[in-house]
Amino acid sequence: MAIILRLDRMMADRKISLGELAEKIGMTNVNLSNLKTGKMIGIRFETMNAICDALACQPGDLFEFVPDEE
Repeated sequence: MAIILRLDRMMADRKISLGELAEKIGMTNVNLSNLKTGKMIGIRFETMNAICDALACQPGDLFEFVPDEE
């Protein structure tokens, strides 16, 4: 099973750059980039709240569940 972060899609829909979003949520570009590319293994609710607030979206808009193929 995999949960895929769709932050890149939401950022494109909102026409916001990585740098702009990082500044809005108080995160470094490097850490936000690592989150966006799936290099992080977890995310704090505080960070999720800030991202959802900045992008005017729901947490479910940012994640997709993909079950394993059998």
